[in-house]
Amino acid sequence: MSKICQITGKKAMVGNNVSHSKRRTKRTFDVNLFRKKFYWVEQDTWISLNISAAGLRTVNKIGLNAALKQAAEKGYLYV
Repeated sequence: MSKICQITGKKAMVGNNVSHSKRRTKRTFDVNLFRKKFYWVEQDTWISLNISAAGLRTVNKIGLNAALKQAAEKGYLYV
């Protein structure tokens, strides 16, 4: 299971650790992901999503059905 939000499409970024002497080594900035279950009223079923904190706020703001439709249009949802 990859570290990608199924609502917003956020994924891990790559950057550098910079020491005091300015030496650079690679590091990753991981996404704040949760495995969360939602009750989808329109389909009368429970679904489980890999969702970030920003995706959770999106679901709270526009609703689960609209967020799933938006994510499917952008190609972020995978089964």
